[in-house]
Amino acid sequence: MDSVQVTDMHTHLFAPEFGSLLLCGADELLTFHYLISESFRVHRRPYADFWKLSKAEQSAQIWQALFVENSPLSEAASGVISVARRLGCNPADLSLQRLREALPSEPTLEYVQTMLDAAGVAEVVMTNDPFDPAERACWTDGFQWDARFLASLRLDAMMNHLEQVCPLLQADGYEVDGQLRGKSSTELRRFLAAWIERTHPVYMAFSVADDFVYPDNGIRGRILDEVVLPVCREYKLALALMVGARRQVNPKLQLAGDSVAYASVRPIEALCLHHPDNRFLVTMLSRENQHELIVAARKFHNLMIFGCWWFVNTDTLVEEITRMRLELLGPTFIAQHSDARVLEQLIYKWDRARSVLKRVLTDKYARLARDGWNVTRADVERDVDKLLRKNFWDFVRW
Repeated sequence: MDSVQVTDMHTHLFAPEFGSLLLCGADELLTFHYLISESFRVHRRPYADFWKLSKAEQSAQIWQALFVENSPLSEAASGVISVARRLGCNPADLSLQRLREALPSEPTLEYVQTMLDAAGVAEVVMTNDPFDPAERACWTDGFQWDARFLASLRLDAMMNHLEQVCPLLQADGYEVDGQLRGKSSTELRRFLAAWIERTHPVYMAFSVADDFVYPDNGIRGRILDEVVLPVCREYKLALALMVGARRQVNPKLQLAGDSVAYASVRPIEALCLHHPDNRFLVTMLSRENQHELIVAARKFHNLMIFGCWWFVNTDTLVEEITRMRLELLGPTFIAQHSDARVLEQLIYKWDRARSVLKRVLTDKYARLARDGWNVTRADVERDVDKLLRKNFWDFVRW
């Protein structure tokens, strides 16, 4: 488990060539949105006052709230301690200043490699938004980036807010209407084709809340049927669906203000049934969705479950979900992704994923051995490699 080199198939990291979009360092680690929302439970200052602070002042306030006034017991807070320990700090004598000295805010190529090596990660898949101004500025003709960072094309803005992105599409020379009239579908396919040629994504993706339905005669359903699914088939790309995020439940928390909702699995089943030539990577945010999604994966071989996303990425829930998946699917799913937004998060997220998998797989192999099955080292190496790397690559290249 410790030696396998992981493919981290969903992150919010960027290659070093994207400049300031690649986040690293103590202040970025401490102002991760999980810790921001958690810190408000301690200091309870007005939201607007917090956002007026500089990044360094915000991290200092979070450090005081979560590491001085309280023990860092939460997943995200204890993850900071794990990172500090792995990078040579003494957690028993840790201060914000020492953490800043250990974690540089400028990611040199050597530092990036150190983080990947420490996490046991061979390559990461970025989340690339073709509608984000900062990202668009990077994707110039001939743009070259670190081969360890792979692209995925994120379509949330187009799928969920077409009218809002129409001015940008029109400025780029695409005749797109917010109600998908006229040549809009053809033009959106042309837009996606251009970005596929530019970014070479390993898959396309979008996230939706609990309002996702399929079949759907609305704008989102038509974009799926007339644009996204045909383009995926043409370019042999899987489509990743991330279901169950309720955006901006508390807008005053900004990025930290999103929440979770139980969502129907029936639209996923309908997509898999009616589009057998498409492949769907799916993760769901609600704990209550996990069993039903696993059963759906038993029925459709063009459905690949991946990772434990966001609010279910805690030791307790990862173990529960992984056991359930193994018991119903065997080792035919993608065990985990980091969802990392800050470079150093790779370390603690993959340390913990491996730790959970060790416990779960040890139990499963021990039971096989008690029943007389010959469990070999080669079997274990094969299965671990599938769960952390090969299942992903076999599916997206299928």
